[in-house]
Amino acid sequence: MSSIDKIKLELNKHADPEKANFLPNFFKAGPGGYGEGDKFISVKVPVQRKVAKKYYKTLSLEEVELLLRDPIHEYRLTALIILVNKFEKAKTERERKSIKDFYLKNISFVNNWDLVDSSADKILGAYLFDKEKDILYGFAKSDNLWENRVAIISTFYFIKNEEFEDTLNIAKILLKHEHDLIHKAVGWMLREVGNRNFDIEFNFLREHYKNMPRTMLRYAIEKFEPELRNKFLKGLI
Repeated sequence: MSSIDKIKLELNKHADPEKANFLPNFFKAGPGGYGEGDKFISVKVPVQRKVAKKYYKTLSLEEVELLLRDPIHEYRLTALIILVNKFEKAKTERERKSIKDFYLKNISFVNNWDLVDSSADKILGAYLFDKEKDILYGFAKSDNLWENRVAIISTFYFIKNEEFEDTLNIAKILLKHEHDLIHKAVGWMLREVGNRNFDIEFNFLREHYKNMPRTMLRYAIEKFEPELRNKFLKGLI
């Protein structure tokens, strides 16, 4: 039995068919939804992380690719967790680059919000931290929803390392995006900036909040004191 088959077998043992019937609605996998066509078996993420930890050392990138290109959502998420483990344990810049290149090659399979959020900052953001970030700006301007989300979520790595400029620049590009998933992602990243430097977030919001979607603003100011939050919501800043 191949490693891929063993991984699938272990995941299938923990599948929850009843909950799996609910997930297509949660992840908007029906006709016209952002996750259209996605299939689910419902395996809890801690289980996927445990399986990924067991196999990431021995699984080749070619095998990871097979798992990542599977129509089953949980198989793809497990593949990405394996990829993150490989990246974080890589000993050389060459290894890190090969994993980053692999991630970009297969970016079309990172095609739901949890898949993006589990991998973008940990692989692409981590790799690009001390390098040119043109790829993120290209993704921010893309017509692809998931590339847009990869662009802003990748900057979470920068934020955690006290670098905020790219987050703010990409937030400006996505300020008038039409999709709720981007509104939430941008607002979340702005909030994370504020958690580390309130003044930077406040000054950005003061300049742009009247032009941003309501959901984006609500996410961004979630941790503000009630009085200040209400002023922003009422347009009184």
